[in-house]
Amino acid sequence: MLKKFLIKHEKKALRFFEILPGLISWNLILFPYWGIFVIPNIVAYFILIFNAYWFYQAFGIAFTSVLSHMRIQASMHYDWMGDLKKFPDWQKVHHVVIIPTYKEPLYILKRTVASLAAQELPGKQITVVLATEFKEDKKEREKKARALQKKYGDKFANFIITVHKLAPGEAVGKSSNERYAALEAKRILITEGKMNINYMTVTSCDADHVFHPKHYSSLTFKFLDNPDRYRYFWQPAVLLYNNIWKLPAITRVPNTLASIFILSMLPRRDRLINQQNYTLSFKLLDKTGYWDPDRIPEDWGIFFKAFFANKGKIEVEPIYLPLYADAMQSTSHWRTLKGQYSQVKRWAWGVSDSSWIIYNYLITPGISFWDKTTRVSTFIHGHFLWPVHWFVITIGISLPIIINPAFGRTTLGYLTPKISSLILTIALVFLVVMLILDYIYKPKRPKDFPLWRALLVPLEFVLMPVATFFFTTLPGLDAHTRLMLGKYIEYKVTEKV
Repeated sequence: MLKKFLIKHEKKALRFFEILPGLISWNLILFPYWGIFVIPNIVAYFILIFNAYWFYQAFGIAFTSVLSHMRIQASMHYDWMGDLKKFPDWQKVHHVVIIPTYKEPLYILKRTVASLAAQELPGKQITVVLATEFKEDKKEREKKARALQKKYGDKFANFIITVHKLAPGEAVGKSSNERYAALEAKRILITEGKMNINYMTVTSCDADHVFHPKHYSSLTFKFLDNPDRYRYFWQPAVLLYNNIWKLPAITRVPNTLASIFILSMLPRRDRLINQQNYTLSFKLLDKTGYWDPDRIPEDWGIFFKAFFANKGKIEVEPIYLPLYADAMQSTSHWRTLKGQYSQVKRWAWGVSDSSWIIYNYLITPGISFWDKTTRVSTFIHGHFLWPVHWFVITIGISLPIIINPAFGRTTLGYLTPKISSLILTIALVFLVVMLILDYIYKPKRPKDFPLWRALLVPLEFVLMPVATFFFTTLPGLDAHTRLMLGKYIEYKVTEKV
């Protein structure tokens, strides 16, 4: 009955599922402030349960990030090429790396392509696709493309340059550009070049990503060693550390926390979903129908598109190797702060996928209830609660008790702030684990960064409540509210220098 109703009223259902994230987040944020007058005991228990859940989350992040760290250290020292060469067909595997670019400086692009040229896997097994945009100044675009092709063209099997011109119905952004580039790569390499699609992978790579030298030898081994390789994505540990020392303290904090969180997700195979930089077989991408050109979010979007198209039989396997990326940095502190906000809002706009993901969750037959519920609940947890955490954790019960002091004089009203404070204080122990991992994976202090400032970096985490409000919670709430009101955003490339 529900399925028939949703299909019959598809447009209204999709719009309702767009409204849902903002409706839930705003109601959870505001609940303690009206509830403290109507059902104060329920509010107190809500805060306590949420804090206990936050403690569990902090413990989980600390534990799995340490586990991820140990596996990364082992993987960095492992002889992947030695094991890879045991496969008789290892040289048949070919990797297509798509690098969408729009106005990125040449030196950033060089750094990314150089990391691909430095792979221990032979370059003849890699094709680089520089996916440029038509709307970029033609002279600048071609100048950068020629410089990269001249310097690195002979390092790879192919160095393809595509120029994406926005078509009617397409959304500005990475998704439409990648789709065009992948289809061009298919035409050149498979249709005309007669390459075997069964041995090919596609990597979605941002223009500022720096690969570990063993990335593709490890990936090739995992690809060949997996009998279900055409149902898998592969995800490395993306760390926003390329320029971490150049950031203002208030944005260094959220970028560090984001990096450690990404690290912590790798061992969670039941909840791991590809993001930022990932690889899948060309066969799976082709079968799934490539990225959707009319959507802004592309990483979780392509996962769920493949997930529903393949009846839920899709997995994400971690690559336990670091991959370094740039955090938002502009020409001044103020422009960096504005850019950081815009970038996080764009990430939070991934919540716009909620409409078709929940819709397909409810109407797509033949998928295990447990599998689809686990994956979709991961999406809901990651996006629906994005703006909520800060309000419940930081000001929790304190502000509601101020506006209703009568409840504060009850036993529960007296104990709730103290219990909440104790839970959150103990949870700070897990922050020490994150600081240690941050120290291990962060690049060495540059010579122009004073030692005394480096020693004070751990103290920057006192800025965490302010930093997470302005550069996590507020942009998330902004995205939720815009989606709820139907005020859709356009993709804007954040300035990086």
